[in-house]
Formats: sequence, structure tokens, C-alpha cells
Amino acid sequence: MANYKELLLQRETLDRQIEEARKTEIAAAIAQVRQLVAEFGLSAADCGFRGAAGEKSSSTKAKSVVAPKFRSPDGQTWTGRGKAPKWLSELEAKGRRREEFKL
Repeated sequence: MANYKELLLQRETLDRQIEEARKTEIAAAIAQVRQLVAEFGLSAADCGFRGAAGEKSSSTKAKSVVAPKFRSPDGQTWTGRGKAPKWLSELEAKGRRREEFKL
């Protein structure tokens, strides 16, 4: 049976061999992928990759439409998100309350 130091040495040797095998196999896989991409004229988008170099990334999440929550006397609306619109700020400055315009 091997002692502790011998086992550590074996582990270090195996770790080096594992890393070398990994690098070799990765290089072979990359070469194979490049050959297939060139052979079929594929792009990153064709392969399902997003954010490839030189391509704009687009959000896959669709923007949702938010229903308005406030309406001004002249019909302008506000969803209640973000900075309050000018019409609401002006009315509040005149002493009106935001709740008065809630839908």
C-alpha cells in the first residue's frame, strides 16, 4: 500500500495528465466545429448562440404593455412607472392629489 506522500505525488501526476488530455480534446473539438461551420457556412445565430462578436444581442423577452393607471383632465395617461409626467407634477404643485386622477 502506498503512503500519503506517494499518493499525493500520484494525484499531482494525474492532475497534470488530466489537464493535458482536456486541452488536447478541446483543441480537437474546436477544430472539428470550425471545419463543420466552414463546410456548411454556418453563423453563430444558426447554431443558436446569442451575443456573438459583431452581432447585436437582442432580448428574447417580449416587452409587456402596461395599462395606464392615471389620466389627466385632458386625456393624457400615465402607467405609474418611472418619473411622474409633467402634467401630473404641475397639478400636484397646484394642490391637487394624485389619487384624483387614478383610473
